[in-house]
Amino acid sequence: MSQTPPAPSPLRSIPVADLAREDAANELAALQDEIADHDRRYHQDDAPALSEADYDRLRRRCDEILARFPNLQTAERRSQSLDVSSTTGFSTLSPFRFIPLEDLKRKDAAKELAALADEIAGHDRRYYQDDAPAVSDADYGRLRRRYEEIEARFPELKTADSLSESVGAPVASRFAKITHSVPMLSLANAFSDEEVEEFVARVRRFLDLPEGVPVTFTAEPKIDGLSCSLRYEQGRLVSAATRGDGQEGEDVTANVRTIGEIPHRLSGAGIPEVIDVRGEVYMSGADFRALNARQSEAGKPLFANPRNAAAGSLRQLDSAVTASRPLRFFAYAWGEASGLPADSQHGMVKTFARWGLPTNDLTVLCHSAQDLLAHYRMIGERRATLGYDIDGVVYKVDSLDLQRRLGFISRSPRWAIAHKFPAERAVTELLGIDIQVGRTGALTPVAKLAPITVGGVVVANASLHNEDYIAGIGGDGAPIRDGVDIRIGDFVTIQRAGDVIPQVVDVVLERRPTGAVPYAFPHTCPACGSHAAREENESVRRCTGGLICPAQAVERIRHFVSRNAFDIEGLGDENVQMLFDAGLLRTPADIFRLHERTDDLRQAFLAQREARALQREAETGKARKTVLTEDKRQFLGVDNLLSAIEGRREVALARFLFALGIRHVGETTSKALARHFLTIEAVLAALEAAAPGRPGEAWLRLLSVPGVGEKSAESLAAAMVADGPDDEAPEATLRRVFDRAELNARQRVALRDIHGTDRAVLAALAQARAQMPGAAFRQLADVPDVGEVAAGSLCEFHAEDRNRTLLKALLAQVRVTPQAASVASSSPVAGQTVVFTGTLERMSRDEAKAMAEGLGAKVAGSVSAKTNILVAGPGAGSKLEKARALGVRVITEDEWFDLVS
Repeated sequence: MSQTPPAPSPLRSIPVADLAREDAANELAALQDEIADHDRRYHQDDAPALSEADYDRLRRRCDEILARFPNLQTAERRSQSLDVSSTTGFSTLSPFRFIPLEDLKRKDAAKELAALADEIAGHDRRYYQDDAPAVSDADYGRLRRRYEEIEARFPELKTADSLSESVGAPVASRFAKITHSVPMLSLANAFSDEEVEEFVARVRRFLDLPEGVPVTFTAEPKIDGLSCSLRYEQGRLVSAATRGDGQEGEDVTANVRTIGEIPHRLSGAGIPEVIDVRGEVYMSGADFRALNARQSEAGKPLFANPRNAAAGSLRQLDSAVTASRPLRFFAYAWGEASGLPADSQHGMVKTFARWGLPTNDLTVLCHSAQDLLAHYRMIGERRATLGYDIDGVVYKVDSLDLQRRLGFISRSPRWAIAHKFPAERAVTELLGIDIQVGRTGALTPVAKLAPITVGGVVVANASLHNEDYIAGIGGDGAPIRDGVDIRIGDFVTIQRAGDVIPQVVDVVLERRPTGAVPYAFPHTCPACGSHAAREENESVRRCTGGLICPAQAVERIRHFVSRNAFDIEGLGDENVQMLFDAGLLRTPADIFRLHERTDDLRQAFLAQREARALQREAETGKARKTVLTEDKRQFLGVDNLLSAIEGRREVALARFLFALGIRHVGETTSKALARHFLTIEAVLAALEAAAPGRPGEAWLRLLSVPGVGEKSAESLAAAMVADGPDDEAPEATLRRVFDRAELNARQRVALRDIHGTDRAVLAALAQARAQMPGAAFRQLADVPDVGEVAAGSLCEFHAEDRNRTLLKALLAQVRVTPQAASVASSSPVAGQTVVFTGTLERMSRDEAKAMAEGLGAKVAGSVSAKTNILVAGPGAGSKLEKARALGVRVITEDEWFDLVS
């Protein structure tokens, strides 16, 4: 890494106190561009051009200028901390994502945390349930890290259903459920050599190991398949389950028994009475190609890749279908075990092989970060010849004793990490751009490509994300791809990582055809012709047609019946579209009235079956089978669909709220509302009370002023009430208002810069005061995990007459079951604040903190009146004295273990 700092600008040597405003503006612009460039080099290219000290000097100089001239800060430059998602094209749900953590306000943090939770939960569903991930592992990892960093910065925002405490997605309903006696957790990810080196260093720090004491790791290929847990009792296979949400999985026992590589009975010595063997179900490349050849010959749809084929085959309702699919298995871990025959990870895997379980022979022992990286590169070079898909290499601490000491961080073990391979790329021609309309009216561009193979999969469509991405503008307003736009006819670089939706990531500018013109993003909805508007600070253009837009109506119904909403079996995307086209579905309530139109429903299914038969005949040239007649309707799935609908007339409150598809109200917010209000009647009463008091645009504009948060805005509103002399000049009035509100100099300058004159500032403040939120709205927004953004969306939804009519019709068809009141943790230290001090002899400080937090306690670094327990080891000093003075309970380390055991 180069340690040579860039040549400073001539202004940089001038003390900030001596800078003229014009010079400060020029230097600030140059500094921010330079910082953004270094951020890109560091976060994207993994090629930093500055030492950390020089980079920090740039940042400090930038901050000093802004402190001296706060009005120079502009909206588009509010943060120069690069959000890499903007350069990979993933749209962000929150404008706060570009604010550095240290500058993030609690209110904004709550909004971003809720938005991130919804986004991450959506990606979890697409990966674990639908087997159709939509983002790369790197981008998913960035979302997770940002989520966890916000929780660490604002621990009071962490809730019982925090995503940092969960993994995967809720189990689907087609199979019986199996509860994992030991949760199936996921792994943290690394995408660079530096992250692997930090993982090794972090392990050593946690264990407090002195220099020279070695730590041995295992390194093994990360199989790209479907995780599965096999339960053996007395050596006999008794059940098998998918990962599911980590706590519960799908019972796939019958299907797993058809996999030839998985023994029904273990053989050999040392087999415990009970053991859950965990591993990956996968399909080899050769078997995948042969399966697709058979699918093609039979006129059936082809699988996109081996992982999808393996996942779809394992989750068949008919085990005979699974038996016909060439599935395989690698064992690499375990869950519950009544005894372990080895004391190391490597020893356990070797034992699995002796018992007759298939294991990967590329698992090796490594003794340093350099050894791990060398094995990673060797695996990468052999990747194409392995015969099965992998997406990285997994590193684990080998000693089981050290694994137990290291423990877990909510959703992943401290002792393991997955080092992912970079995404695969190819170049092809952009033939056109289609616009899709989602349930919230969002217009999403999709690239239509000349088909090309990327990572073994033929790609013909790719994501273009949004209007700005096509124009060469990132989510933070800064240029991406050096500002180069994307045009029809261009040759573009396509990236595909794992199974994610491919993305257009770059343009081969030298191959741009003559006459290619910039793409004009439509300002009207392609589905209904309504105006498509783009709100300020949003990257998405949305159809304003609402309920008259057929595309939105279809997508809203699809969302309503999805797995985490009403979960109605038989109403997949295709059938929803078919019933909508047949005029049988327009609103969610129509679903529960389908039994009144059974004849029309049968005819719609017959027409669909006829169309499929004709399509197969055209594609294969084979004569179609005779279409079933109406008197054989039992084969058409109509009765099963009606039965599934009847089974969903009773639904939990959180699912019902999520199913409504209200913008900014995802699963996390829906669960929060259910926990707080308990019944649908209480929710609707709260919306009825809050809707009239939702904040107006003038109030929201005041909150957006740099440096003016909710507390300052409320102080300004209160200060505006105080009367002054009738003939008081605007300047004097405004000074009095500012003084009463206790505004600092930066806030005063920001308000004057935005509005220009003192009279205009007073007018804006008066308008904001008239539009500030009412008490009922504040109560709704103050519900944990709700916030003003979601509260505003809920009130807007409820204020619309058509929505209330639809809601009334829906509630006439279904029963919303109340939420059960939460039960407090049974841990003796749950909810208490604990402080550790002195020398701990049975555990490291990190281990103590992890143990206490795992038991529901809050660990603090200092003693206060709020401290409940002080755990004092030898050498305890001032903290012990203060605890005794405050009457805090003091216990020894041994007494701590007695308390929590």
